[in-house]
Amino acid sequence: MHDLGYDAAHLLGAVVLLMSFALLYQRRLFALLHVFTAQALALSAAAAWQGYIQHAPHLYVTALLTLGLKAIVMPVALHRIVVKLNIHRTIEPALSVGLTMLAGVSLVTLSILLVMPVTESASALTREDLALSLSVVLLGLLMMITRRNAVSQVVGFMSIENGLILAAVGVAGMPLIVEMSIAFSVMVAFIVFGIFLFHIRERFDTLDMQKIESFRGESH
Repeated sequence: MHDLGYDAAHLLGAVVLLMSFALLYQRRLFALLHVFTAQALALSAAAAWQGYIQHAPHLYVTALLTLGLKAIVMPVALHRIVVKLNIHRTIEPALSVGLTMLAGVSLVTLSILLVMPVTESASALTREDLALSLSVVLLGLLMMITRRNAVSQVVGFMSIENGLILAAVGVAGMPLIVEMSIAFSVMVAFIVFGIFLFHIRERFDTLDMQKIESFRGESH
């Protein structure tokens, strides 16, 4: 049973990471939102499974919050924003897909090299969960840097938060207040981003950050 718990937890964490790579690969907004939903579903399953193997009922609350907010509310809200603002459906990346994926693999390698030496005293599952979590965070940051569309940058930000939740649920004994504060913070940020997107669209008639910078005279 211990081996099953370890393998399943490791698999679910790996699926969350795999979805981060899928986010980097997508070039259409609706496909991007669908992949983010899949990542949130995997994260919710990971939180519920950790609650089971750690005998920590509060992680079931985290799983339900993740399922409701990250897999349902936020994707639906972003989908409506894309439709209402009539945003261009194709995402124009700053780097080619090949270079972006290569950078992503490098960041995952960096995460492993950083986490493994400093967590030698922790359990194998905790060490691997932290390495996976840091990888998800760095890939979300990479997505925010390499995507020019503001909506895709919002998705990158929320993917970073998914990595933080994965880290929180993977460490035994982490109190519920930590996960609740993370969820509350991302909800506030999401509302701010939503207002921000509407104002940008109203002011510049586009959400392409390169065009906005060109309008300001920052690009030649």
